Amino acid sequence: MNFTLVYDGDLKANGDVKHKQEVRRVFHYQLHELWKGTPFKSLISPSQSLTTEIGEYCFFPLVSAARDEIAELQIIMLRPEPGAGHIVRQGGDIDNRLKTLFDSLRMPKNTTELPSGDEPEKNEDPFFCLLEDDALITSLSVTTDRLLEPCESSSHVKLIIRVQIKRVPRIGANMVGSHV
Repeated sequence: MNFTLVYDGDLKANGDVKHKQEVRRVFHYQLHELWKGTPFKSLISPSQSLTTEIGEYCFFPLVSAARDEIAELQIIMLRPEPGAGHIVRQGGDIDNRLKTLFDSLRMPKNTTELPSGDEPEKNEDPFFCLLEDDALITSLSVTTDRLLEPCESSSHVKLIIRVQIKRVPRIGANMVGSHV
C-alpha cells in the first residue's frame, strides 16, 4: 500500500511531548481519512485486538509488527534555511528534527509520551498513527531543499512523506519441517 502524508508547520529539534502530540494529531486526521477509503478497511477494522490503550487514548497503528508489516519512507523536507548543504542551522539539525518526526509518526510507548491532561478530541477514537514503533521503518530517504515562502519560525517545514507499507514474512515461516 502506498500513500502520501503532508505536514506544514513547526518541526522542532528535540520536540517535547506536547509538540510531538500536535504533529501526531495532524497525521491522525490524514490517516483517518485514508482509512475511510482504503481496501485495508475491508480486511481489518481498528478493533480492540488491534488497538493499544495508553492513558485516555486508544491508538491504532497502520503498521504493526503483529501484522508482519514494515514501512519505507521517502521524505522531502522544505525548510527556510538558504542554500544547499546547510544541514545544521537555526531551525535545528536534520537528525534531531527527524527524530521528532519519527516519534510523531508512531504511537506513544506510555503516558509519559503524552502531554499532561491531554484527552482525545472528537473523531480521535481510535487515534490513528502510522507506526506501532519507529523501528518498523526499514528504508528511509530524505531530501532537503529551501522553502521559498516567508516563515515566522526558523523551525517551520513543509514535509511530503511518501509511505510504502509492506508485509514481510516472519523469519523461518517457510522452514517448518525443513532440514538443514
